[in-house]
Amino acid sequence: MSSESFEQISQSSLKQYQIELIDKAMSCGALKFGSFTLKSGRISPYFFNAGLLSTGPILAVLSEAFAATIVAAQRPTSSGNIPIPPFDVLFGPAYKGIAFAATTALILHTHHSNSPNSISTSSEAGIGFTYNRKEIKAHGEGGSLVGSSVSGKKVVILDDVMTAGTAVREAIDIVKKEGGEVVGVIQLLDREEVGQDGVSSTVDEVEGIIGKGRVRSILRMRDLIAWLESKGMGRELEDMNEYRNKYGLKV
Repeated sequence: MSSESFEQISQSSLKQYQIELIDKAMSCGALKFGSFTLKSGRISPYFFNAGLLSTGPILAVLSEAFAATIVAAQRPTSSGNIPIPPFDVLFGPAYKGIAFAATTALILHTHHSNSPNSISTSSEAGIGFTYNRKEIKAHGEGGSLVGSSVSGKKVVILDDVMTAGTAVREAIDIVKKEGGEVVGVIQLLDREEVGQDGVSSTVDEVEGIIGKGRVRSILRMRDLIAWLESKGMGRELEDMNEYRNKYGLKV
């Protein structure tokens, strides 16, 4: 089999926006392959730093990827996953999530408000966005949130990489405290790993809070593996498969 046909087959499972996002992440150093010690103590063959997705062209690809994932998550799936229902507000946890929420709200309005693939919202004003302050402001408008009110609203959280799930749980608590209801979480990357107990999944734990099938991701570890296959990066691919066999979720 030629290298060209091998690449076509390897990338057939990846959507175009996933390929573009991985390419962009590699080009700016947000995605790296090598040897990295995680907070959990695990030695990972890859590392993703979403803070480096910080230029216009990269944010354009990222926000379209978030938007496409949200639209897809509102459609019933053959596996029976519950779709994310109509919602009102995107929540971006400070600080990385602020840009995610702002640019995705814009893309949902400009690209997905009046089309066959339109977003399903319960708000006539369109999708709003909000983010939390790291320190509660006591003067001016005050409060812990900046942007659209979440009181009485349905909210979708945009996260980067969910490892232990601490940040997303904090975000859920913030929204609840402000009178909102979290109906979905979209993460940039799902590492598809078991927890420290070797069994549990952070995604399953969060879905236990907000509902089955309501945590979705733009990219998963299996997508990175498919991308490596398409590029013929054998050494990195071997390391990724070894890591997946050791720590990956058993499905």
